[in-house]
Amino acid sequence: MKEKILIVDDEKEIADLIEVYLKNDGYEVYKFYNGSDALNCIDENDVDMAVLDVMLPDIDGFKILQRIREKYFFPVIMLTAKVEDMDKIMGLTLGADDYITKPFNPLELMARVKTQLRRYKSYNQVNHIESQMYDIRGLVISKDTHSCTLYDQELSLTPLEFSILWYLCDHKGKVVSSEELFEEVWGEKYLENSNNTVMAHIGRLREKLKEPAKHPKFIKTVWGVGYKIEE
Repeated sequence: MKEKILIVDDEKEIADLIEVYLKNDGYEVYKFYNGSDALNCIDENDVDMAVLDVMLPDIDGFKILQRIREKYFFPVIMLTAKVEDMDKIMGLTLGADDYITKPFNPLELMARVKTQLRRYKSYNQVNHIESQMYDIRGLVISKDTHSCTLYDQELSLTPLEFSILWYLCDHKGKVVSSEELFEEVWGEKYLENSNNTVMAHIGRLREKLKEPAKHPKFIKTVWGVGYKIEE
């Protein structure tokens, strides 16, 4: 079955260009130039991924992302003409999986699309060979079922959030640097702004774990070094 990718961008030339590259790689494409039609499409069709522009004529791209994350966990790549770090951090904090600034190389976008889809497929696959689970003071995460609960309440994690939390649990008792976490989970080389990406996702995870900012119970910050989940 072809994977279905949603493109939302009011710049027709960019949307059409992305569509050409995706279709050439065998993906099925839903393409829209505004947010309202895109949201209707998401509710009426199975979507495997979204490439979402931040600046749209009718609905702010961040608001669309929030609406998506209320019900869906497929990967979302944000497109923007802005370069400010705060815009990037806002998108990641709201649940975006990746972020690319215009103008961009279409081949780079395609590489990121494939990376996110691989992660999403891995997240949804159930490994029947060996059960792997951690139970850390009421936080239970299972790689076998790709599920996570906190005090018996299920947590709705995106595939990327699950991968981050699993990696930290899998290395519990050890301080994991931002560089190690980024390169292992994102599968990309650690660059100058990568730490902001890691921080935004850790912040999002802490919110879902209902962690107090100053004294988190699970994901602890070791200042100047990285993050740690104690045994």
